[in-house]
Formats: sequence, structure tokens, C-alpha cells
Amino acid sequence: MRLMIAGGGGFRVPLVYRALSSGPFAGLVRELVLFDVDPLRLAAIKAVLSSIGSGDVGAGAAGSGAAGPGPAVRTTTSLADALDGTDMVFAAIRPGGTAGRIADERVALGLGLLGQETTGAGGISYALRSIPGMLELAREMKRRCPEAWLVNFTNPAGMVTEALVPVLGTRVIGICDSAGALVHRAARAAGAPLPEGKLDGVGYYGLNHLGWLYRLESGGKDLLPGLLADAQALSGFEEGRLFPQPFLQSLGCLPNEYLYYYYDTGRAVGAIRAMAQTRGESIHEQQSGLYPALAAAGPRAYGLWDAARRSREEGYLAEARASGEQRDEDDLAGGGYERVALGVMRALSGGVSGGAPGGASGRASGGGAELILNTPNAGAVPGLPADAVVEVPCVVTPDGAVPLPQDRPADAQLALMQRVKEVERLTVSAAAHGRRDDAVRAFALHPLIDSDKLAVELLAGYEAAFPALGLLWHGGD
Repeated sequence: MRLMIAGGGGFRVPLVYRALSSGPFAGLVRELVLFDVDPLRLAAIKAVLSSIGSGDVGAGAAGSGAAGPGPAVRTTTSLADALDGTDMVFAAIRPGGTAGRIADERVALGLGLLGQETTGAGGISYALRSIPGMLELAREMKRRCPEAWLVNFTNPAGMVTEALVPVLGTRVIGICDSAGALVHRAARAAGAPLPEGKLDGVGYYGLNHLGWLYRLESGGKDLLPGLLADAQALSGFEEGRLFPQPFLQSLGCLPNEYLYYYYDTGRAVGAIRAMAQTRGESIHEQQSGLYPALAAAGPRAYGLWDAARRSREEGYLAEARASGEQRDEDDLAGGGYERVALGVMRALSGGVSGGAPGGASGRASGGGAELILNTPNAGAVPGLPADAVVEVPCVVTPDGAVPLPQDRPADAQLALMQRVKEVERLTVSAAAHGRRDDAVRAFALHPLIDSDKLAVELLAGYEAAFPALGLLWHGGD
């Protein structure tokens, strides 16, 4: 199989290659094609992959089994060249780079609003930049490799996936590792770890970065109420620590970590504004020096990259943690997005899925792998449109991803999902059709903004930061 990664100079690409080098995914891909518009970033990542392939991966990767030979690697800055003959596409692009992420955060923070790259104002801005490029990729896929599947990492994953469904239909699947990681952490904390990839008895519904674990059955008993009543058990994993135990017990479910930004907005904004740097500024500073160093590091490239990866993981959601509180070691080890993506790829290609840490790769079950994915609802979540992209447990076979029916969400949760889904659809309309009025409406409707005045100011701020948005509106209908 030939796998193409759009955004092949991205920071997390070595995780994909590492997972393809040994373990359950070894031999799945014969050729890995890295496409990126930046040849310098491609050269840096190619250097990291070469040092993995040489076996000089250092102690940090030993536990990941990343010592075997991986697939042949080819880099290109030509999209046509990258797509011709491709069987599978992973997409993880970031228009505007890390500098764009800084603007996403700072424009919102300057108006006293949450500055986060996928949630609220920053997420809308990011989508307005991501969707046009992803639509171009999808249309080129239709022309050059119409039978290929697109596994979308590009954020905001739910919105981007929804924009691509009209072009690619069922051949696009959105992924995120946060929902699946929540399920497995909760199951371990409840004393009933799930077998690899098994989602029997799991109830989860939501949108990307906006979902809830509402059922966790084992042996015919729902373990979730007991877990929510156990403050000590909750303190043992990240989502359990993010929210007060009495709140979780009254809620009756475990929220995805990104709901921290909705349930404790004031604290989140205050913590981010008090930091010396935003998350985007920290990553931009790190990567600005890292990429040139990687390109020149030779056999030391992997070690430099892995140290930077760990540092980056340590800073994830830092605004939500108490002073001195560290992330769990399992969270720092990596193995999230890439294992979900490779699990999807293996199931789509008809292989037997399984064996990934945390169950991320899925499990052969009735001919398919069980994973939490972003895909059209098709009635899985009552109260949301059938064609709306949701994030729910799915069974993946060579025919695609089929969402599994879930309970009807509680009124408050459904109302939030419906409102955010309308924001997403307005954002997709603005980005795909150049409708500036829909962009203003999306900002105004978002529950973390909820203001016509701020919506106008936000869009003006993002237009100043990203002049290409003006060209988008110029072509609108």
C-alpha cells in the first residue's frame, strides 16, 4: 500500500513512521510519500525518519518498538506527484503555520475571549483557513486517486471532515485521539480495563472536542456511576482531575477534556492570559529553532525530535492543571493520533486490526475495527441531523465507518451540541462558499462568544492577521 501524508513536514509525522516500523502495523505500507509546500520542513522530517531507520532511536523509543525497518520514504512538493497511485491519504495541514496559531489565540485573548486553536473563536479562524486547502486536496484526490481514502487529522477535525463529505462522501473519515483516550483511562480507573480496541458497553456521543462518556458497562453493569462517586479514582487520570467530583457526579457522565473550556471558561481564560506565552507561542519558539537543527543533525535527529516531542506533550492543556501538576506518563509516551489513523487504515484495507497501546488501533470484531471517529451521524445521535458529522463509536470495515447508535443526549448536552453544530455549519459555508456574513454569524452564535459586536471585531481582527481571508470573501456567492 502507498500512503501519502499531506502536511508531510509536520511535527508528528515521525510517530506515524515509527508505528509503521514494527509492531502490529509493520509491513502495512510499502511506500510513504510525504507532501508539503515547505521543502525545508520536509528535509528536517526526512532526517528524523532516516535516523529512525538507521536504528539510532535512543532509549526513548525503545519501549515503542521502533527499531525495525520502515517503509520506503519519498518527499515531494508537488501535490499531483504525491497523489498519483496513492491508496490512502492522511491529512494534517496547518495553513499559516504556528505563527497562524498565535494569531488565532491572540486576537481572541485581546477581546477577553478564550484563545485556543480548536475551541471558540480560534477554532473558527483555524477552520476558515484549513477548509479551502482541504477542499483543494479532496478535489485533486477525486481526479487522481478516486478510490483512495482520506483519513483527516486536520483541525478542527469535525468541521473539516464535514466540509469534505460533499466531495468525498463516505471515503473521508475524521480522527482524534482524545475521545478514545478518555474511554480507556476511565475504564482503567474503574477497575475494568477494556481489551484492545473493544468498545462493547461504551456509550459516547458528541462532536469533535465536545463529547461525553455516558456509559461504561462491564459484565452487564454500568461502572460509570461508581467511578463518578469515587473522588480518589477520578484523581488518577486527567479528565477526572479537570472537573470537581461533585460536578461530575451531578452531571452523570465524563466530559471530554476540551469541555473544560466550556464548564470553567473564566478560569481557563484567566490562566492563559497569566502565562508568559500562549501555547502557540511556545510551540512556535520551539519549532523555529528545531527544524533547522533537525535537518543538520544526521543520526542525532531522532533524539532531538523526541526530546522536543516530550516537552511539547508536557505543556498540553497546562492552563487546566494546578501548579506543579504533571501529565501522566502514559500521556507523555505518544501513540495517539497515529495509532487511531493506522487502525482505521488497516481496517479499511481489510487487515486485522489490533495490538496498539490503549486500544487505539481497534480490534477485529465481527469483521470490523471499533473506534471513536468523526463521521456523518446517520441517526446515531438522536436530535442531530443525519448528515451532521459527529464523534461516536464506529465499526470500520473495507466499506467505511458505520456509526453505532447512542442514547439521546441529556437536554443541556444536546442543546450545546446543536448550537455548536450550527456554528460549524456556518463556518463551513463561509469557508467553502466565501460567505462572509456566515462567518460573522458563526462567531456571534458560538456560546463562548455570544455577541454580535464581538463577532464583528473578531472577524476584523482575523482578516487583519490573515489577508487571504479577504480573497476568500471576494470569491463568495
